[in-house]
Amino acid sequence: MADMRDPIETGCPDPFQYMHPMMRRNFGLWAYHEDPRPGVLLHVAKNGDKLWTIKAGTQRILDLFTLRTLCQIADDYSDGFIRFTIRSNPEFFVTEESRVEPLIEKLEEAGFIVGGTKNSVTTLSHTQGWLHCDIPGTDASGVVKSMMDELIDEFKVSEMPNRVHITTSCCQINCGGQGDIAINVQHTKPPKINHDLVANVCERPTVVARCPVAAIRPAMVNGKPSLEVDEKKCICCGACFPPCPPMQINDAEHTKLAIWVGGNHSNARGKPTFQKLVAAGIPNNPPRWPEATAIVKRILAEYKAGARDWERVGEWIERIGWPRFFELVELPFTKYHIDNWRGARKSLNASAHIRF
Repeated sequence: MADMRDPIETGCPDPFQYMHPMMRRNFGLWAYHEDPRPGVLLHVAKNGDKLWTIKAGTQRILDLFTLRTLCQIADDYSDGFIRFTIRSNPEFFVTEESRVEPLIEKLEEAGFIVGGTKNSVTTLSHTQGWLHCDIPGTDASGVVKSMMDELIDEFKVSEMPNRVHITTSCCQINCGGQGDIAINVQHTKPPKINHDLVANVCERPTVVARCPVAAIRPAMVNGKPSLEVDEKKCICCGACFPPCPPMQINDAEHTKLAIWVGGNHSNARGKPTFQKLVAAGIPNNPPRWPEATAIVKRILAEYKAGARDWERVGEWIERIGWPRFFELVELPFTKYHIDNWRGARKSLNASAHIRF
């Protein structure tokens, strides 16, 4: 067996060393694929080779016992071949159709849900939240778990008009991503500064440089070097907190959640689209976040009922119009929904007049 190459610090890892042999053999030579049932894909190569992929959902943050359980199932039922998607969904690979159902039965017996393929609600992707990040205003991991408990029936079937990607983010500056629906943290107050600690903890020039709107400047407070914030400029993004923990912006009362819709990285049928705000000031209410979950469920219910086949969430909204969307999902349209970024006059709404 060939030695594995030495790890490197840059670039993508070599994907072929862990691939199923049939995947390596037919790389770039697949003829077509089918969806035999939710959670199962069948890829057929030009030479007739067939490979079944079985996808399951997890709680997203995986403990050692869960990882060992999944790897043991892979050893017993798929010759040890398993991979994890960006949403922590394990995928198992088999080359015989007779092995598909026993694998599914074993996964379900162990408490895992098979699904997440085709036009389903996929497992939410997210940042790590309170688990290890130093700047979260909420726990994105918890939002994923509580929300997927409510949406799991849509993961197990393929009944949405198109695939639905949902993302969550625990801060406003570092992680997250484009999704059909995104749940993001929303700070609503400027940071509170502990001036006694700034000089000992913070590299002040770095903190000043990190502010995207130049709202932070050096100051002397009680005879000590410190910082001050121009609250008229501050956009409450939290970028100052990582290099300077004494600039505390997390707040149990004033840190909220916001929901955005319509983001799409793909350019398969149209250009990529930005997300747009549809709900702000939602209570950041652990451990179940019921208010945010209720809004997401309303959006998905109306999308499922009213979208045409293969329309993504953003495409559906653009077709029916944003006023109609806000009416259907029973969300108020407020001044906070008026886009005022001067660099996007052509694509965003920059006045109180709604235009589409």
